[in-house]
Amino acid sequence: MKRNLLTIMAIGLSMTMIIPAAKADMINLDVTYRDFHGYGWMGGDGYSGHIDFENYLGTDKGIAQTTLGADGKPVYAGEAGNPSTHGETAFNQWYNNAAGVNMAMAGTLTFNESGGNYVFNDPSFFPLDGQLLGNDGRNHNYHFTMELHTSFTYQAGQVFDFTGDDDVWLFINDQLVIDLGGVHGAQSASVNLDTLGLTAGNNYDFDLFFAERHTTESNFLATTNIELNNPVVPLPGAVLLGILGLGISGIKLRKYA
Repeated sequence: MKRNLLTIMAIGLSMTMIIPAAKADMINLDVTYRDFHGYGWMGGDGYSGHIDFENYLGTDKGIAQTTLGADGKPVYAGEAGNPSTHGETAFNQWYNNAAGVNMAMAGTLTFNESGGNYVFNDPSFFPLDGQLLGNDGRNHNYHFTMELHTSFTYQAGQVFDFTGDDDVWLFINDQLVIDLGGVHGAQSASVNLDTLGLTAGNNYDFDLFFAERHTTESNFLATTNIELNNPVVPLPGAVLLGILGLGISGIKLRKYA
């Protein structure tokens, strides 16, 4: 027993112990916004209007390939049957910085815990009003994209539900699981992660892409029981050694804020 305790203490000096956090009241997720002018913009600010924005109305699935690109961005799959887009070069500007075409800024989405789920709900989702390239003379900034990259630990029973407009693509483990492409009113889709062949306890990437491309409304409602970016706290080996040396049962380790 003594030898075993000494071995554990020695390991504690050279490794980090991971303490799972209690379920958080909210989850803050980093996102990147990119702002555009609508097609036909003649504002004279040095930025051209984008041909894919303010130029089509209608559902348009199949714009993105079913596997995420190696750069973590959607890969263009649009053909003649995707009338809301106008080629690979134009589409790639949606989620990449492009001089004279878009401006980018960092932001945060806050998911609040409610009834066992995490929810982000904004029926008037205009995070760039009056910022970057401005509102194009309208009451809101209607032409922007957003991308979110995070991860999670898969557990059986996890579900992600989304309602919003315009385009939304969700990739889990680099595979497309929600496709709400096109310029349309609020549409809904859901994915049950139990159908994706994931392994419980393993970590997977979660990549969400959003685009607002037309005036009148912008909705964003996401509901999930997935603990995205579930925080963990590294416990230095020296602290672990001290705890073991105390020999006190029932000690509770608390997560630092």
